[in-house]
Amino acid sequence: MPNAQLFFSKQEKEAIKAAILKAEFNTSGEIRIHIENSCKGDVLDRAAFLFSELGMIKTELRNGVLFYLAVKDRKFAVIGDMGINALVEENFWVEIKHTMAAHFKQSSFADGLIAGIEMTGQKLKKHFPFQKDDLNELSDEISFNS
Repeated sequence: MPNAQLFFSKQEKEAIKAAILKAEFNTSGEIRIHIENSCKGDVLDRAAFLFSELGMIKTELRNGVLFYLAVKDRKFAVIGDMGINALVEENFWVEIKHTMAAHFKQSSFADGLIAGIEMTGQKLKKHFPFQKDDLNELSDEISFNS
């Protein structure tokens, strides 16, 4: 299995970034992807730690979403900031994670991420519609740890 930075092809990385840009065009929410090789502990704990480390708690409306993948351990998480979680139904992320997991089981990791990003954008549009003066507060680039 390749290291985290080589997990996706250049074309897949470009498609994932395009999905982020498209989703963020419809919402003021901010979406980030972080990929690393391993997650030895609880995947949600690791994702929450990275959420903070990546500066995602600094968005004005606290409406960031992190898609986290540990590629060698086959673990992933999707977490949103408190601004999102205060407004959405309790099982907001469940359908997104199920859709992603179905793709991942077929080894379609880029397609799974893109589907999750698209679903997130559609769901966030309701609570955090795009504003004409909206600023892109977080990088749209995929971040990595090896």
